[in-house]
Amino acid sequence: MKLPHPSAKPRRRGSDPEYDKQTDYRAALAGIMSSKSRPFAVSGRVPMDPAQLALFFRTKAGINYSLDFPIDVDVDMPPALDMLIASCLSHPTADGYAENESLYFPPTLPLTATLELANHPILDAVRNSLFHSLPVGHFLTVVRDKLEIWPKGNGLVVQARAPDSRVATILVTLPVKFRGGSLLVRSTEGREEKFYGRGGKGADLEWTALIAGCEYEVQPVRAGARITLAYAVHLKSFGTAGIQPDPLITPSDQFLDMLSPVLNASRGRKIAFYLTADYGVNPGEVVAESLVPSLKGGDSILYHALKMYKLTPELRWTAGGYIWPVGQTVEMTHENADSPTASVGRGSLSGSHLPPPIRGPFSSSASEPGEDETDDLRLKVVKSGGIPLAAADILLLSDHVTFPGVISRERVPFVSSTGEMEKLVVNVLMVVFVP
Repeated sequence: MKLPHPSAKPRRRGSDPEYDKQTDYRAALAGIMSSKSRPFAVSGRVPMDPAQLALFFRTKAGINYSLDFPIDVDVDMPPALDMLIASCLSHPTADGYAENESLYFPPTLPLTATLELANHPILDAVRNSLFHSLPVGHFLTVVRDKLEIWPKGNGLVVQARAPDSRVATILVTLPVKFRGGSLLVRSTEGREEKFYGRGGKGADLEWTALIAGCEYEVQPVRAGARITLAYAVHLKSFGTAGIQPDPLITPSDQFLDMLSPVLNASRGRKIAFYLTADYGVNPGEVVAESLVPSLKGGDSILYHALKMYKLTPELRWTAGGYIWPVGQTVEMTHENADSPTASVGRGSLSGSHLPPPIRGPFSSSASEPGEDETDDLRLKVVKSGGIPLAAADILLLSDHVTFPGVISRERVPFVSSTGEMEKLVVNVLMVVFVP
């Protein structure tokens, strides 16, 4: 057997082709997972005919121009494009102003385009890909920001993070033929994404969205010119959601006039109103306050009216004369009752009205619940955190003629003492303290 030379170095594991292949595979997989979990940029196309796009602008001399698309500057340079470029300013750099730097149209001069992003599902695509966790009641809106031009041979200019309150930026590349000019987006974590703009004549308009805090630059354009319209994306919270809600509706003066004497007569007390709409949620999984952004109909009008009186309404679950603390779900236990129910008490079982309480069983899917089933259900309610309305010192306001009338009904599944699956009907109360 031939022995290895003493001076020969042992073969490193890293030089094994199979090992290198597995290492590259794991690195690629890790990169995919990282990009998937925290996307910061996304690209797509505007579904419109480029021939329908027109750009209107005014120069410093006060002359108005219109620019039609698509454009191939190597074949035909429109005079309006020459005037647009001549009206632009250069982006400043660390070394001052270079001859071939990227340009931007002065924001003090009028500029408009026939492109309306609201007519296309671009904001929906941006929300689904970059802001998919936004709660209900939050919306994305856009405001046109600036027009930028990267002519042939321009230098690299990094566009710094915008100082305003935008949550993202949308860059729409206009249909002007160019080569090169790849868009490089860099996140705050140092990750990079590169988007190769096609810029072909007759191609669809392309757009790229990047979240706030990202920097972007366009690599040198080898031919033609790249023209981009930038839009600032802002997050708005309309209705009852958000830290500073901006409601889209205002209760009528007549509604406020009817509410005012009720509030005046309830000073120093906690009062509650039944919600009337159904919201299709499981009270065992979500808290009642999560319904605030989804309030509709009269529920929304009442909530806005209370807000206008500088009050703080809160939503709470209620059933069978019991009410759950704010921020708590109706978690029904599935085990059978083992302890006596005498301490829980009998009586007000299907909603309460102070005064007087309403007598009867809890509302559930059981056809004819017996006394034992009712006691078991009452025990489950108490174990889940429900307390009597009287103990909570809440005055339930209602019309004595139509009570309870049409009210919200949500359902919580639970296992009855007989082992069958039942559903407890839970209502929603809007509780507010009137100082």
